Amino acid sequence: MHATLPLMEITDFPAIRRRQLDTLQVNLGYKCNQSCLHCHVNAGPNRTEMMSRETVFEVVAFLKAAHITMLDLTGGAPELNPHFRLLVTAARELGVKVMDRCNLTILEQPGQEDLAQFLADHKVEVVASLPCYLEENVDRQRGKGVFDTSIRCLQKLNALGYGRPGSGLVLNLVYNPQGAVLPPAQDRLEQDYQRQLGERFGITFNHLYVLTNMPIQRFGSMLISKGQFEHYMDVLKNAYQPGNLDTLMCRTMISADWRGYVYDCDFNQMLDLPLAWRGKPRAHLRELIGAELDGNAIVVKDHCYGCTAGQGSSCGGALAS
Repeated sequence: MHATLPLMEITDFPAIRRRQLDTLQVNLGYKCNQSCLHCHVNAGPNRTEMMSRETVFEVVAFLKAAHITMLDLTGGAPELNPHFRLLVTAARELGVKVMDRCNLTILEQPGQEDLAQFLADHKVEVVASLPCYLEENVDRQRGKGVFDTSIRCLQKLNALGYGRPGSGLVLNLVYNPQGAVLPPAQDRLEQDYQRQLGERFGITFNHLYVLTNMPIQRFGSMLISKGQFEHYMDVLKNAYQPGNLDTLMCRTMISADWRGYVYDCDFNQMLDLPLAWRGKPRAHLRELIGAELDGNAIVVKDHCYGCTAGQGSSCGGALAS
């Protein structure tokens, strides 16, 4: 695995600061039932990092103390954490909205047969990765047979009411480009997804999010191996749009890793760039209970151009229409 941070350490990305915190993103562990080429986490079946029950309760304490409105669960496959359902249930009891970043195929894993029903019962928003509506492209990026499994799982979610008007069960899909290019316009691609998935499989969903591939971890290492890293960074920098700075997700969100340590975003977590707090080498969630983060400086490096290029990119899709 090639390290990309040394290639992005010196940066001219603008200084930015935090606003009022409303979202806590939690990485429950790096274990996943898939090993996708574009994965910025380098997740896979052999990863062993997993959030403990004790840390899950520290997450719950922070949710309550910080008046968080959205809990964004990610991984790996977050559902593989044995305390996933405990955390979801506790958060919903506090009135916190919960978002599950689901790879879809996890719904057919042994022991997860009732997962879709659990998500529906707790009105968890599902953000499902489907990098294309064509079988060949999905299987090339995520593994043979993944497309067919994903379609079955989407149909299962639809049968429970996900993505259906008036159900209150939100189902959003996520698109990642196949290589070192920026994603296409989100609104037009969403229409293509709706038409293709609707006509061919009877699938409905709420929105499509297009995400820019980040030049870190597995994807960044692949770029270095192919001699494309500098070219891709040029693509990102040349497409920089200062108007996207105002709506960057890191302004109102913090990211906690499986140990409970805190970062400005999930990408900084993968680069081991902790949130800057009172001169400490790294801060833990329990230390930030009662802390005021408004105005705190956000740690930036060259990978931040990935969030500000073109239409912009965030965990909620494009930043600009």
